[in-house]
Amino acid sequence: MISAQDWADTRRLWDYHQMGHVVRPCSVAIGLGSHDLAVADTAVELYRRGLAPLLVFTGATSPTTRERMPRGEAMHYQERALELGVPSAAVLVEPRARNTGENIRFSRELLQEAGVEVSSVLLISKPYEERRAYATARKLWPEVEIVSVSAPLTLDEYVDSIGDARLVIDMLVGALQRLLVYPEQGFMIRQQVPHDVVEAYERLCSQGFTSRLLRDKKGQALSQTRR
Repeated sequence: MISAQDWADTRRLWDYHQMGHVVRPCSVAIGLGSHDLAVADTAVELYRRGLAPLLVFTGATSPTTRERMPRGEAMHYQERALELGVPSAAVLVEPRARNTGENIRFSRELLQEAGVEVSSVLLISKPYEERRAYATARKLWPEVEIVSVSAPLTLDEYVDSIGDARLVIDMLVGALQRLLVYPEQGFMIRQQVPHDVVEAYERLCSQGFTSRLLRDKKGQALSQTRR
């Protein structure tokens, strides 16, 4: 049972994860691999609008995508883009990355090897990963401007697209935990997390929306070091 308070807290996390960046022309668009083909669809739409002359799709497989995308996330994204009419010369594939940091690092290396000069990136992720993607890219690729975007969906629309409300809440909670703990591990820049967002996150954890939390060897959820 998902209570009204749970939904209110979920919306607070959803709104925080959204960066609200204004889309503008960039050197390249990079689609971060996941289970969600809407990332590829969004990249294609941006390409069609002339907002990026080149698409990079990055991602290997994960436990959640191995069956759906056996050839790898980036390869399935590329296939989707070609089906939608993007010329093959406008798509590069990075098939090795298994986390967001590798998505950024390996894409950067691929573009350098291809001789592509990059001053700005349209970074495309799932809606609840916009802020995590941005924070990771700013840490690992600080010299370029990052415009972090996703498919233009509301929370309700995204829940309908996934078909599992509890899983979506778990994913939002897991993404927020990473924003709290990853800066200390050097994986992303630190961003201010408003007190009401932290409180919403803690309430959702207490209600059992914890399947996507990172845990230590003892099975305890990782938490932000108190300063």
